[in-house]
Amino acid sequence: MDRTILHCDCNSFFASVECLFRPELKNVPMAVCGDPEARHGIILAKNEPAKKYGIRTAETIWQAKRKCPGLVLVRTHFQEYVKYSKQINKIYLRYTDLVEPFSIDESWLDVTGSRALFGDGKSIADSIRETVRRETGLTVSVGVSFNKIFAKLGSDYKKPDATTVINRQSYRDIVFPLPADALIFCGHKMAQALSGLGIHTIGDLAGSSRGMLQKRFGKAGAELYDYANGLDCEPVHSFFEERDVKSISNSVTFRRDLTGEKEIRRAVGAICGSVASRMRKQGVKCWVVQVGIKNQDLKTVTRQKTLPAPTHLASELTEASMELMHSFWNFGCPIRMISVGGSGFVPEDASGEQLSFFSAATSKSHSRSKEEHLETALDSIREKFGSSSITTGALLKDDIGLEGLQRKSGKKW
Repeated sequence: MDRTILHCDCNSFFASVECLFRPELKNVPMAVCGDPEARHGIILAKNEPAKKYGIRTAETIWQAKRKCPGLVLVRTHFQEYVKYSKQINKIYLRYTDLVEPFSIDESWLDVTGSRALFGDGKSIADSIRETVRRETGLTVSVGVSFNKIFAKLGSDYKKPDATTVINRQSYRDIVFPLPADALIFCGHKMAQALSGLGIHTIGDLAGSSRGMLQKRFGKAGAELYDYANGLDCEPVHSFFEERDVKSISNSVTFRRDLTGEKEIRRAVGAICGSVASRMRKQGVKCWVVQVGIKNQDLKTVTRQKTLPAPTHLASELTEASMELMHSFWNFGCPIRMISVGGSGFVPEDASGEQLSFFSAATSKSHSRSKEEHLETALDSIREKFGSSSITTGALLKDDIGLEGLQRKSGKKW
């Protein structure tokens, strides 16, 4: 028997929440954007009137303004989005505990076991839409299908406030004409590469050779073939299930471009401090550090390296990040954004270090232990008295946008 999977997607979520507090914005073109002064100058969400002007998420503010000079711009109120996200997921939990958030405004639900109580998939989807609208004032679009991939395609297929059913009888008619990049995990570059092979639609992808795609693109190619053919069997995880953290990262888009090793190190040190604190909160150390840099032309370069021993110390992450940057970046070139992340986690009590009888190694281990105690003590102070209760010298005279790092540390929506 087929599963019944829903994908629920809040319509224009950030913009819709803003319109709850400012109803006068509902009928004028408006968009939620990052802080232009901090150079987060992109559109994050837009309402229905703005969509009619062709305003697109992730385009720059100046591009959007050129399309619609009267566009009203609203800054983000993230805590409100978090509050409504939690409220909506609680509504989903009335129908099943198999609720898997995919982002702040999207969740998958497996309602296979709930059909005897609430009816078929479409009935459940319509009930959820009506309940969310009545209790929150927001709307959701819902896709109903026999797997997660097609359910997500369904929620994207018709908006706003709609239910789309994609079953085994209809999926070829609905799914196959869609462009290949409508599939989740098929990004712009992958779509371009597929186009070079004459694969433009999901139907083209489904009718191609799995072996060829795997040879050309590796595991990702084989997965896209399976997705296109409705072969996804990935389960929907319980809302209450503990899920392993795969990576922890932070990034900063600076108020001004950075040049020179000294101020770049200052920024990297602050970012690594935030990442290290979050690792300690999760009780893990990382084997792999990754650094990303975005230049003036918005081109991003990323590199990663494996460490000689796993760590959750800011100083060691900073040194590894700077060493990695030296291998691929000219410090005289302006930097717009830096991201640092850790992955390849092990429990924090796993050292991974080679034991030695020699004094130098013993001294290094002692110094490392002292640093762990210091950074853990700082974590405790911030936990008790607030994230801004103690800070580093790098943040005292901050003119590049580092002050928000400690507020982000350890938070998740």
